[in-house]
Amino acid sequence: MPRILVIEAHPDPASFGAALAQAYAAGASAAGATLETLTLAALRFDPILRAGHAGAQALEPALLQAQEAIQRADHLVFQLPVWWGSMPAVLKGFIDRVFLPGWAFQHEGGALPRGLLAGRSARVLATMDSPWWWYWLKHSRAAHRALIQATLHYVGIQRVAQTTLYKVRELSAPQREAWLQRARDLGAADARRLGG
Repeated sequence: MPRILVIEAHPDPASFGAALAQAYAAGASAAGATLETLTLAALRFDPILRAGHAGAQALEPALLQAQEAIQRADHLVFQLPVWWGSMPAVLKGFIDRVFLPGWAFQHEGGALPRGLLAGRSARVLATMDSPWWWYWLKHSRAAHRALIQATLHYVGIQRVAQTTLYKVRELSAPQREAWLQRARDLGAADARRLGG
């Protein structure tokens, strides 16, 4: 039975993004996956990496539990809003504090480190108010590049699917329901692909 970890990075638990994450989880669970969810806004931790990677900073219990959940997972799902062309502060702080050298990656003398989270797959489920052409042409997909290429690939997670919902504030109620169903379908499809 595959294990899927949904990392919900929208600070508002009543947001449409949070509803998408919950719909994805419901679809994956119904298809046989074991689900865990991390709601980042509910975690108690300092999001600031105080000394960079130059010094040790003790991990709060919530972050130790998050690392354990990531270690257990076969597949990670990051649900995030894109704000100012980037990820929300809570997700950036979570990555800074959790994806640490010696745990997520290891420098071994080469140009690039060895990714210690290899063997997992991921999905980025993003929402934004901008139209697709503005995000692609003006922002060069900045949030996706930072999360996928600069973070997930760096720590060894190479298979990353992407689902992005644009112009969220313009969606009608039927369109929102259609997207919630799509999220459920994506969760079910990912679970089946993983062997659920």
